[in-house]
Amino acid sequence: MDSGARDALTSFYQEVFGLYPGARILDVGAGRLSHYPQGKTWSHVSITGLSEFELQANTQADEFIAHDLNVNPRLPYACSAFDIVTCAVSFNYFVMPLKVMNEIARVLKPGGTIVLSTSNRMFEDKAVNVWRRTRDDVEHCLIYGSYIHYSQAFEPVSARDVSPLLSKLGLSDPMYVIWAT
Repeated sequence: MDSGARDALTSFYQEVFGLYPGARILDVGAGRLSHYPQGKTWSHVSITGLSEFELQANTQADEFIAHDLNVNPRLPYACSAFDIVTCAVSFNYFVMPLKVMNEIARVLKPGGTIVLSTSNRMFEDKAVNVWRRTRDDVEHCLIYGSYIHYSQAFEPVSARDVSPLLSKLGLSDPMYVIWAT
């Protein structure tokens, strides 16, 4: 995703993180960037993703665990360990999305928030079939929303188009967030 989409996601995170001062946050499907605001309002960030090299480069993380959720969808964290779980433009790569979502529900504290985000970019060879067969942004939001809904662990799902204005002109990537508590 381009800088406009990243900035839009960061602004949304700032809004959500403000609801949880001193939060413990988990970034699932993480890489070298978590796209979190520069002004730290949280107490701890854990990240998990595939590449140990990329996770080591993430300057916002307090700790990281390289873990392939497509091989083992169990998150390597205790129950009710986090206030917020994020997954930036990566949930479409999980081959067992409901199992991963149930794990997210397990590691979230009661009243915690899950925030998924998506754009119009993907690694075609890595995305799951349902994602590749749908090319519409609304359908992608519905897919993410259904993962949250069918986990039966969250309140009703919300979604928002936070795309930068330039995306409406085709000059920037769009950005959509899907979240629930």
